[in-house]
Amino acid sequence: MTSTSPVQVCACCGGNDFTQQKILWPALVQEWGLSPYENEYIDRQQGLNCRRCGSCLRSAALALAICRCFGHPGTFHQFVRKREYRHLRVLEVNEAGQLTQFLREMPLHTLAKYPEVDMTRMPYRDGSYDLVVHSDTLEHVPQPTAALSECYRVLSPGGYCAFTVPVVVDRMTRSRAGLPPSYHGSSAERARDFMVQTEYGCDAWKHVMAAGFKECRVITPEFPSALAFVGVRWD
Repeated sequence: MTSTSPVQVCACCGGNDFTQQKILWPALVQEWGLSPYENEYIDRQQGLNCRRCGSCLRSAALALAICRCFGHPGTFHQFVRKREYRHLRVLEVNEAGQLTQFLREMPLHTLAKYPEVDMTRMPYRDGSYDLVVHSDTLEHVPQPTAALSECYRVLSPGGYCAFTVPVVVDRMTRSRAGLPPSYHGSSAERARDFMVQTEYGCDAWKHVMAAGFKECRVITPEFPSALAFVGVRWD
C-alpha cells in the first residue's frame, strides 16, 4: 500500500504500538473521487494512531517536520522540553491534531482558535513568532493563500510555518467552488468551518510560494500516507 516502509516508531512520543481505524465514509470517498488505493492511504493518514500518546500519522508527520527544521534528532515530546527550544515563540492555529498536548508545554505558546481568530486576518504583530503550526485547517479556508500570507507576516526572519493538508498525490489541487458541498470530520458534520474549500494535490507547494515564502520543504515519515509542508521565511 505504501511506497516507503510503514512507520515503526511514533515521531511524537517514541511509541511503537499502533491501532488503525477507518475514517473515511462512502459519501466522502465518492465526493472526493478517491480510488481504492487513495482511500486506503488517506485512511491510514487520518486513522493510524499511536496507542501511547494518541497521535495520528499526520500529527507524527508534522512533529517530524518541526524536529527536522530545528535539527532535533529525537521525539517531539523531547523537543518541547529541551532547554534550547524553550525560547521559541510558537503560534498554533486551531488545534494541530494531537500536537496541542505537546505544544502547550512550551512557555511562549499561543493557541489561536476559529472563530475568535480569523486565519486570514490574524491579530498579531509582524515578525512576532518563530514557528507557526496548523494541521488540516487550510483546506477549509476560502482564501488559503491569504491565510499562508498571514503566517508569513507573523513569522520572524528564519522562522517556519509547518502544516499538513490532506493530499491526493497523483492529482492536481482544485477548488471546490461550484461543486456540491463536501465536509470533513464525520458523515453527520455540516458546520460551515468543516466544509472543504480546496482539495489538495501534488502542487500544494504552490500556495506556499504564492504566499511569499521563497522555500517550501516536504517531509514525510511514510509516503504517500503522510506529508508535512514547511514554508521558510528567509528575511
